[in-house]
Amino acid sequence: MTETIPTKETVELPWSLTIRPKRGLLDINLNEIWKYRDLVMLFVRRDFVARYKQTILGPLWFIIQPILTTLMFTVIFSQIAGISTEGLPPMLFYMAGTVAWTYFATCLNSTSNTFVSNAGIFGKVYFPRLTVPLSIVISNLIQFFIQFMLLAAFMFYFYLRGTAIHLNWYVLLIPYLIVIMALMGLGFGIIISSLTTKYRDLTNLVAFGMQLWMYATPIIYPLSRVPAKYRTLVLANPVTPIIETFRFALLGSGSVSQGQLIYCSVFTLVVMVIGIIMFNRVEQSFMDVV
Repeated sequence: MTETIPTKETVELPWSLTIRPKRGLLDINLNEIWKYRDLVMLFVRRDFVARYKQTILGPLWFIIQPILTTLMFTVIFSQIAGISTEGLPPMLFYMAGTVAWTYFATCLNSTSNTFVSNAGIFGKVYFPRLTVPLSIVISNLIQFFIQFMLLAAFMFYFYLRGTAIHLNWYVLLIPYLIVIMALMGLGFGIIISSLTTKYRDLTNLVAFGMQLWMYATPIIYPLSRVPAKYRTLVLANPVTPIIETFRFALLGSGSVSQGQLIYCSVFTLVVMVIGIIMFNRVEQSFMDVV
């Protein structure tokens, strides 16, 4: 009796992963993304290292950028234009708005090139595509926390000089505001990224559009100084409640509206749903057009 030696054709090896096409536009496999958490952290490290690898000052730009921006705002809008900062030192007023806005804007700008920038790796190996924009949002948290500590240092300095800083319990909402900024930036970013696979000129509009959006947000001026005929337009801006709440929680300047925070949260949810639908739709065929 002859014994049959198992070969590759006769032995069925168990599969550890089955790749199936996404059928639903809202199909998000969170369990799969969690299994690839190590890859997410590798992308986070890649984004952080690649950004400042060949720079002289490296991560010091995290500190230099908000300081230079704040100084410019102080000279132009406070000293020359004479815009009120509601009794707060201009450095604190502008830096608080700049730190929050920078995180949101960086998340949006960085994720808006997801498909185009990663077309090479997307076409060679499988992994959940959503891990790339998620890693960008997480890596930008490093920059945010460094700049937030810089803001805290300036707050302490001005406090020692006798400035009245009204830190209040709304500071507990800051983690929630960070999540809202991250999700809103991620939602808008993947929407733009999905559109740029066919319409590359949208990339040129992102930077310009973010500048206009910044001036439509109460960063360089308090909301109380907005004329009544423009107040509705400014309040329709979903980032306005975030900036106002962030500044009020740390400095006691501005106001907090629960209705506006609810509006901002609902708006973010809608943007995320639209972004996921477009992302999943483009993911199925983007390699044919990129």
